[in-house]
Amino acid sequence: MVFDFASDNAAGIDPRILAAIAACDTGPAAPYGADAYSSRLDNVYSELLGHQAFVFPTPTGTSANGLALGAVCPPYGAVMCHAQSHVVLTECGAPEFFTNGARLVLIAGADHKIRPDALSEALAPFATRNLHRHRASCLSFAQATDGGTIYSLDEIAALAEIAHRHGMKVHMDGARFANAMVSLETTAADMTWRAGVDILSFGTTKNGTMTGEAVIAFDADTAEILRYMHKRAGFLYSKMRFTAVQLLAYLEDDLWTGNARRANGTARRLAAAILKVPGASLAHEVQVNQVFAHLPAKAAEALARAGLSLRPWAHPAGDLYRLVASYRDEEELIRRFEDALKTI
Repeated sequence: MVFDFASDNAAGIDPRILAAIAACDTGPAAPYGADAYSSRLDNVYSELLGHQAFVFPTPTGTSANGLALGAVCPPYGAVMCHAQSHVVLTECGAPEFFTNGARLVLIAGADHKIRPDALSEALAPFATRNLHRHRASCLSFAQATDGGTIYSLDEIAALAEIAHRHGMKVHMDGARFANAMVSLETTAADMTWRAGVDILSFGTTKNGTMTGEAVIAFDADTAEILRYMHKRAGFLYSKMRFTAVQLLAYLEDDLWTGNARRANGTARRLAAAILKVPGASLAHEVQVNQVFAHLPAKAAEALARAGLSLRPWAHPAGDLYRLVASYRDEEELIRRFEDALKTI
């Protein structure tokens, strides 16, 4: 069944990205990342982040997360992550695969977020380097989370401080990085390395590219490991320029931040319309482009009469729906949603 506002993955490619891909298809170019576009990635992203950045393009968010965790966590290591995180529930064991068997240690927390006290408690059994136990090696968290919530800069810094004190690396799953960044009204630098993030899965596909995910490392030692893992995993494309140009065009003329603001704004409109329905409520504050809403049956019926169908989300009450706005949502669709709920 096709749902409306089902996922930002369903949105098409930004025409500006398509134009950039076509523009670089002008003749032969050096293969395997030796082309002029790929050669610019580290410098361009270093300038964006205000720190030396090493960029490794990948085709999907799952591959980016797996590669990133594999670079900072050994097979005998443990990855601390939220129990409802994407790396746990939706990546088919890719983190374990890329780390060659590391364990994911699940931490519960409201709003899909790890709290500092919960992280400290989870780390207590790993305080001594016991040869018979996994070694706590990495903290992985999503920004924004799968629940549509975001960590403040102070929250990121607090978690990173604990992780670093225990000798761990910090990984950010930034599948909706731009959406979180513009919501916080901060910078890419402040939300990553300045807050203590060591390695980043930089997501762009949900926000306008075709296949433009990337792993970004902030130190040369990790980058050296990634160079070999990237090739061995099959992500060093022979025609890398067509992926690299997406990552370059994504940052030009504020494409990425403009698209993220548009998607976040649409989500706020959807939430505002929902909150006007008697008996409806939001499961979480709408902070990015995701809306989790409890809707009475009459709301679903009104939407169905307007030709709209929402994606149900697991919840004991059976009334929870997830809506994900994208930068490509048309005004007609948004207004039809708003008008349908006004009929209740």
